[in-house]
Amino acid sequence: ADVQVLGAGQQQLSGNIQTVSDTQTAAQTRIIQTMEARLAGVQQQMSDRLADNAMRANRALTEMQERMKETLHGSSEKTTESLTQLQERLATIDKAQTNIEKLSGDVLSLQDILSNKQTRGAFGEIQLRDIVGKALPADAYAWQATLSTGKRADCLIHLPNPPGPIVIDAKFPLEAYEALVKADTEEARRRALRGLRDAVRVHIKAISEKYIIEGETADGALMFLPSEAIYAELHARLPEVVREGFAARVWIVSPTTCMATLNTMRAILKDARMREQAGAIRKALAQLHRDVELVVERAGKLETHFDQARRDVEGLTTAAERAGKRAAKLDNFDFEELSDSEGDGGVVRLPSNG
Repeated sequence: ADVQVLGAGQQQLSGNIQTVSDTQTAAQTRIIQTMEARLAGVQQQMSDRLADNAMRANRALTEMQERMKETLHGSSEKTTESLTQLQERLATIDKAQTNIEKLSGDVLSLQDILSNKQTRGAFGEIQLRDIVGKALPADAYAWQATLSTGKRADCLIHLPNPPGPIVIDAKFPLEAYEALVKADTEEARRRALRGLRDAVRVHIKAISEKYIIEGETADGALMFLPSEAIYAELHARLPEVVREGFAARVWIVSPTTCMATLNTMRAILKDARMREQAGAIRKALAQLHRDVELVVERAGKLETHFDQARRDVEGLTTAAERAGKRAAKLDNFDFEELSDSEGDGGVVRLPSNG
């Protein structure tokens, strides 16, 4: 009996050991499966992250390459544009250099012109021609006009009496002024200033004697200086010479003051011509008055016709409204009301235009 109990105990112990072994085996299997699943998940996450990082790196590299391309392209365009602008500026500089050389030649030519008295007078006359031609009508002046004394005036303005025709002389004392400009010492400046004063005085006297002729010209003449600098120098440093010119009835003018003087002369010429044409102007005004009266008369007649036309249109509108009402009744087969409304009262007579 003890042997049986011991055998049963061993058998039970063996079963328990087997159960424990099976349980441990199952637990180990589950743990291994769980570990494998977690390891697979971690591997998948790492793969996804690596793929995402690789994609981001590729995208960043691509964007960087695009930016570098754009930067290089922009730099190339800016470089090309800068080179083009540089070429244009060089061309402008070359053109300016050519203009400067041409201007230098023109200055030398101008100096050659001004160094000769005859050509200098022609130069002043050319400038005077331009000013007079812009300020006055063509029939108001004459060039190189011969006076009764045989003297030839550079320009003669045909002003009415009074004051009468007035002469403009276009010569000027350039040598004396150049000596004043080139003087580098106080003594040289004093000598040059005296020379300029004497030259202008001689010129004023010559103009007064040659071009102021009683009964033929105005009691004054103009001395034209084609340089504002000489004009300003005279008024600033030699005002007594200017006053002597006034006393001799010789008025010194520059291009600016000459234009102002000529504008005043143009107003005088316009006023004189208006006085000459006063009769013609009165006749034209009378004709204009008759034309205005005729326009007023015809406007009155036109207003009468418009009133008649308005009444005709009102009659047509009334007739059209009645015709529309009758058409509506016909459309509704309302013959009884239509027959009742017919008669002389339903007819609209239009006014005749006769």
